[in-house]
Amino acid sequence: RCHHRSPAMLDVPFLPFCAFLGALGLLCVAMVGTWCQHWRGGFSLDGSSRTFNWHPVLMVTGLVVLYGAAALVYRIPHTWSGPKLPWKVLHGSLALGAFVLTVLGLAAVFCFHNSQGTPNMYSLHSWMGLGTVLLFSCQWAAGFGAFLLPWAPTWLRALYKPIHVFFGSTILMLSVASCLSGINEKLFFSLKNGTMAYKLLPAEAVFANTLGLLILIFGVLVVAALARPSWKRPDSNSPDSRQVQDALGG
Repeated sequence: RCHHRSPAMLDVPFLPFCAFLGALGLLCVAMVGTWCQHWRGGFSLDGSSRTFNWHPVLMVTGLVVLYGAAALVYRIPHTWSGPKLPWKVLHGSLALGAFVLTVLGLAAVFCFHNSQGTPNMYSLHSWMGLGTVLLFSCQWAAGFGAFLLPWAPTWLRALYKPIHVFFGSTILMLSVASCLSGINEKLFFSLKNGTMAYKLLPAEAVFANTLGLLILIFGVLVVAALARPSWKRPDSNSPDSRQVQDALGG
């Protein structure tokens, strides 16, 4: 059998890749916070537009960055041997933290709309975002029941696992799409006058568009990491898994 690898298939170390993703995620959070602080007036809880500013920050932090971190837990080589329960708890806790931040982000936008008399749930962005959050909640509840509760039978876990993995990547890409549509919608609503029109590409538009591209890159790289065969946890019953366990055990 031919073992020659093309340059496109060269191995990329996971941990440096993960560190790069972490830095990129932190950059996305820092940029969305800077956008809301510098151009959108900062943050408050008074029902004004400054209350709305919590929405993009919490959504990017929870629904994209923290959710992406939760998705990558089982790609860490140290999770491939030993008990799985601590890693299950970490995976579920990160996902739960992402969900809590997401719910707070939704609360911020509904509070702003209600205080300003603005209708809720009229845009494609709002439909996509709420649908993503509902799917996320179902994903977490189903994962908790199947993988963390002790009475779930093995055959049910085996049946549900590929479904859980598929919807994990799907929810992440829906989250990215929701964030991008939200950034674009906010720019259209905010940049209207003759000196700051969106079509004139003022500094805020350049900054927010760049933020959107970085969010997209983050999401694509996380999905690529999830799809990479060499970074997947081997099946515990496979010969490859036994070889990995022997190597990790020294």
